[in-house]
Amino acid sequence: MLASSLDAIGILDAGIVALLGYVVVFFGLILLMGVITIMGKAFVAAEQKAAQKAAAAKEAMAANPIVPTFAELERSIKAPGSAGQLKLHDVEPKTAAMLMAIVANQMGKPLNELRFISIKEVK
Repeated sequence: MLASSLDAIGILDAGIVALLGYVVVFFGLILLMGVITIMGKAFVAAEQKAAQKAAAAKEAMAANPIVPTFAELERSIKAPGSAGQLKLHDVEPKTAAMLMAIVANQMGKPLNELRFISIKEVK
């Protein structure tokens, strides 16, 4: 039906060639669409798996917190017999802690028996 030489081709042969060309092009497009769909589903599954791992890690962190909450930290810092808040004026907390330790050492008393109201840097 299809002539080997396309110089003297009839209308029927031209229709068959065009139809075969369309079939090849659409088959390629369908294959490409299938590949893109499969890759999209693979990426969505990988993303969901990563989200599940992150949620599991977050639950594990919530169940066993490494970093204590502020209330727990405040309770653990205050020694028995500590009194009130300390106001710092132009002094870093690290410097204030060193000064309080030096004063307690020089007085020969435990730090929790002393009451510091405020520490201010004299300039």
